[in-house]
Amino acid sequence: MIVIYTSPSCSSCKKVKKWFEEQNIPFKEKNIFASVLNPNELKDILAKSENGTEDIISMRSNIMKEGNVDIDSMSVNQLIEFIRKNPSVLKRPIIVDDRRIQVGYNEEEIRSFIPRAQRIAAMSCPKFNCGDCDDCISEDELKMIKSA
Repeated sequence: MIVIYTSPSCSSCKKVKKWFEEQNIPFKEKNIFASVLNPNELKDILAKSENGTEDIISMRSNIMKEGNVDIDSMSVNQLIEFIRKNPSVLKRPIIVDDRRIQVGYNEEEIRSFIPRAQRIAAMSCPKFNCGDCDDCISEDELKMIKSA
């Protein structure tokens, strides 16, 4: 299941949700301000991020700027508690599935969340690249699908 961590006023979060809805891909939305984040969810996000905290923590957030916070000196458990108490430090949206994570809205990278069966079905359009139907894909999209 795809989980999208969002905040209500985030325009990128709205774009991501709209994209998943348009692709008919089910997802679960978690508003980071509506409930306290689960430590296991945060561990999963950290484990999947290539660059650790750099990928998910916004150094531009007020807490990070004003608080003189040194996240590099925190243990994993301290970091998780810090994020749970200060969810506004997270970059948004954060999209997570069982294998990958994406932070922010990136039009090209988000396509990796299209289920493989759906990508293969799109390639089977008899009018490949005709542009007349919703099932068509461009040659660039085909290359991206094959490389995923």
